[in-house]
Amino acid sequence: MVGSQQPQKELFSYQIDLDRRVRSDNSLRRIREAIDFSFVRAEVATLYGANGNESVDPAVILKMMFLLFFDNVASERELMRLIPERLDYLWFLGYGLEASIPDHSVLSKARARWEREAFEKFFVRTVGQCVAAGLVDGGKIHVDSSLNDANASCDSVVKARPEWIAALKAAYHATESKLDDASTPAAYEAVNDRVVSTTDPDATIVRKGPQPPRPRYHHHRAVDDAHGVVTAVDTTTGSIAENKRLLALGRATRSPHGAERADRGGRPQVRHGGELRGLSATRDPYAPR
Repeated sequence: MVGSQQPQKELFSYQIDLDRRVRSDNSLRRIREAIDFSFVRAEVATLYGANGNESVDPAVILKMMFLLFFDNVASERELMRLIPERLDYLWFLGYGLEASIPDHSVLSKARARWEREAFEKFFVRTVGQCVAAGLVDGGKIHVDSSLNDANASCDSVVKARPEWIAALKAAYHATESKLDDASTPAAYEAVNDRVVSTTDPDATIVRKGPQPPRPRYHHHRAVDDAHGVVTAVDTTTGSIAENKRLLALGRATRSPHGAERADRGGRPQVRHGGELRGLSATRDPYAPR
């Protein structure tokens, strides 16, 4: 059953008012004033039953997820340890000094319950609010990507025949269409098609510059030039080159006559494909040559 938290001041707070303890220029105060996180309750209400134990308020869960990335907290466990120590965190979440902080597992359980579709709705809603506020104009976007290490040990990587690897990926439901359009630039060279991680077959064994090959994913993103708002994201297996996703991200976020700016790895594909589609493309002058 979905829960709903009603923030209230402690009856016995030893004369400590958290609202007075959070300074006026604290970033979380501005965020709380500008964003109403309560919309998430209606978005996920159908994913909870009508009976049973009350869940942690979905609005609080979303705020916790926000804090995790806003302050670059190392892990969900670490976040839960930090919340009781940070007065601004307690105030932002609507907790009092004596409130019981949920276990870190509520975040992973919520992600599993809400699934990808709910988070996509959150993202679209957020970008829409930025557009309405005049923070996104679509005139110029910056598109880039980064290789991120998969949460899989290098010890899980095994060598095998391509047929066996294909069967393993199928068993893990990992044969997605995105795996078919792999195009890897020199800097992100795939090792070969005979190695796979048995614990994360979706990840591709690729190099990252001088670093040794290991299971990795590619995170692609588009950022609007006006105020640095991220307007489109995509995560693929590590062997999908950034220039393969750049045009799709550009179409999702740009205006009809906008310009796309890519780093050195993405420019050739965008220059060729962009001109065919009536786009203009430039290379980031600060990108490494």
